[in-house]
Amino acid sequence: MKDDVTETEKPERPGGKPDRGTVIGRGVLWLAKWSLAIVAIAAGAWVLGFLVDKFWVALLPVALAIVVSTVLWPPTRWLTERGLKPALAASITVLGFIAILAGVIGLIVPSVVDQAPELADRSTEGVNRVRDWLQGPPLNVGEEQLNSGVSAIVDKLQSSAERIAGGVFTGVSTATSAIVTLFLVLVLAFFFVKDGPRLLPWLHSIIGSKGGRHIEEVLNRVWVTLGGFIRTQALVSLIDAVLIGGGLVILHVPLAAVLTVLTFLGGFVPIVGAFVAGALAVLVALVANGVTTALIVLAIIVVVQQLEGNVLQPVLQSRSMQLHAVVVLLAVTVGGSLYGIVGAFLAVPVVAVVAVILRYIGEQIDLQTAPLPEPTVDAADDSSDVKA
Repeated sequence: MKDDVTETEKPERPGGKPDRGTVIGRGVLWLAKWSLAIVAIAAGAWVLGFLVDKFWVALLPVALAIVVSTVLWPPTRWLTERGLKPALAASITVLGFIAILAGVIGLIVPSVVDQAPELADRSTEGVNRVRDWLQGPPLNVGEEQLNSGVSAIVDKLQSSAERIAGGVFTGVSTATSAIVTLFLVLVLAFFFVKDGPRLLPWLHSIIGSKGGRHIEEVLNRVWVTLGGFIRTQALVSLIDAVLIGGGLVILHVPLAAVLTVLTFLGGFVPIVGAFVAGALAVLVALVANGVTTALIVLAIIVVVQQLEGNVLQPVLQSRSMQLHAVVVLLAVTVGGSLYGIVGAFLAVPVVAVVAVILRYIGEQIDLQTAPLPEPTVDAADDSSDVKA
């Protein structure tokens, strides 16, 4: 009777192989299970995106505060190791950060105010020169075509400027101002660097020993990855800014200090930021100092970018990020399209965090699926001796 049930449950052909319909049925069931899993994952991702969009006003200061904390934590830890209380050490580092930020703003604002009128006048002269060159031989562009082209470019620039300005404060302007957001970021960063070491033990106690062990390990890896990315990117951006800014100062390009700061900030948006900052520097040099200076500036930027891409980035960033350039570019594009400049800035850290989580899950899967080690010959001999 038992043999009859077994033959009924597993219909096989005379050769011992399953029937064709059985194989197709198993494949369809496998495909259906994975399809349902993919649909569930997509639904979860949609819900997560919906919640992020609704709570973006609160999530943005937290995300920026975490990024700032990765920069402030090393000096805070150094101060606490020398006997200072965590609150005092965090206060010193946050105040120092505010002082540096205020100093940078105080450096670039007077430069913009002083040189902007001159740059505007030279821009007008440059545009007129380009217009005369286009209307002359060999191009001989008509005035109507030229006016329509200039109008299209101006409209495009104006719409881009409005989109960029609105993207910086997407989700923030509806509830608060940029100053309040900055204040929240600094306050949150203070508490993160002050109470950060006590967060993981607290989470471990809340979640439990089994799940808490995984959460603690993942968060430790995420923190190391974020800290490595931000500090390394800051170093790379600083080298780019010093080299390019030095060339702009030597060539007497207007707004050199502003362009240097923009080069440094643009370095935190991989690939896209460096391109935009470099293009802006070449444009200012072209308008203010002419074609020769613009070509020299372009050559300096290309050399520095090659140094960054072929030497600095592979050596400094490969260990902390381990992300392909295509993944970085797609992340920056998606983040910028969803949340503007802030989204482009946060895109790579977010993708790095996701990559850390996926790598940890892969490690756990490998541990579960790894074959058991076969007993050695010595162990087999010992067991036989014991039995004997």
